[in-house]
Amino acid sequence: MRVLLLADEESKYYWDFFEQSKLEGIDLIVSCGDLAPQFLSFMATFAKCPVLYIHGNHDNCYDDTPPDGCVSIEDTIYEYQGKYIAGLGGSMAYNGGKYQFTDKAMNRRVIKLMLKMKLKRIKHLDLFVAHAPAYKLNDSDDLPHTGFAAFYKILDRVKPSVFAHGHVHINYGRDFKRDSDYNGVRVVNAYEKYIIEI
Repeated sequence: MRVLLLADEESKYYWDFFEQSKLEGIDLIVSCGDLAPQFLSFMATFAKCPVLYIHGNHDNCYDDTPPDGCVSIEDTIYEYQGKYIAGLGGSMAYNGGKYQFTDKAMNRRVIKLMLKMKLKRIKHLDLFVAHAPAYKLNDSDDLPHTGFAAFYKILDRVKPSVFAHGHVHINYGRDFKRDSDYNGVRVVNAYEKYIIEI
């Protein structure tokens, strides 16, 4: 399955300079957060596949203007073409925003998600989608961009094939890693756009 990952900055390649042919061969589009709902709605209009999303820390506007034609996978498991995808949006709490969480609060969400997997007898995720990275795994030292230690429960126990996140931008410098590995889990920073196979 060919998956187009998007996060943090609306890709000019797909929006300003759009051509239908650029979406040929894409089986699924997944937003890792902090994208304008209009951009995701635009992608859903032209894509011949589902557009999934989670919330970034700046996505309060989704409450009033949800992305049309898109599917929220927040706190749930989505099955598509035999692949299991789960999402947990938001970032570390730093100024009281709606989509900001302490590590303790994110841990509760992780446990609930894993319980849903158990109840549905799902033992493996093909794609785990988050906005923030995991703690000390592609994150930064400042509080807003610190990752969640809670995510290691999923990475260590569920061992998804791919963990996709955003939140850490390429222009942040040396902290940016596009593609890395954690104990056999492929970790991908989806900033702007990135295509993967799962």
